[in-house]
Amino acid sequence: MRRGGRGRKPSVFTRVNVLFEDATLLVVSKPAGLLTIATAREKERTLYAFLYDRAKHRRPPERIFIVHRLDRDASGLLVFAKTPEAKRSLQEQFRKRTAGRIYKAVVEGRVSDEERTIESYLAENRAHRSYSTPNRAVGKLAVTHFRVSRRSARRTLLEVKLDTGRKHQIRVHLAEMGHPIVGDKVYGTGENPLSRLALHAERLVFRHPSTGERKEFVSPCPSSFVSMFRQ
Repeated sequence: MRRGGRGRKPSVFTRVNVLFEDATLLVVSKPAGLLTIATAREKERTLYAFLYDRAKHRRPPERIFIVHRLDRDASGLLVFAKTPEAKRSLQEQFRKRTAGRIYKAVVEGRVSDEERTIESYLAENRAHRSYSTPNRAVGKLAVTHFRVSRRSARRTLLEVKLDTGRKHQIRVHLAEMGHPIVGDKVYGTGENPLSRLALHAERLVFRHPSTGERKEFVSPCPSSFVSMFRQ
């Protein structure tokens, strides 16, 4: 969408793919390596900043509202709202589980279960790492479902569905199960062959806040994920 100058490395923003846009919302596929929103250390090189700047220069100018997030080193689908009403509607759909997100993750080791549901209460420590706790007064309920899509002797490709959207939920649940996501240095992986987190938001389903129409979007699993099973 934006091009780098002559002789410069192309900007990460050139890999932001807009799948759908109207007056109410915007659906994009985020590349790995790009923050969704600003942090204390990085305020400008974010997907939100890019979309905000893009919307600001429309005629008439538009607004952008965060609905949900993806980790910097993950890739895939995100929906942004253009009105406060659309934001509330979409977030309520996620809260009530009438909107759905499906991810693909490559994890270390051979997962024995064909499918499984992981449920725990997640809290965050002072180092901003999430963890499961038996203390329901401290943690927030997190529910993750997965099923196996592919296996090798060393790795497993999982399809993951969330009932809740806690910080690092998929990463923590899979790591605590003994199968950290490939490339997840925070939660215990021992390898990083893709130089990124092997987590991708592949499918997104919701009701359009204005029309009520069912909308479904797909961003295919990166070929690099599949290639790890050909080695």
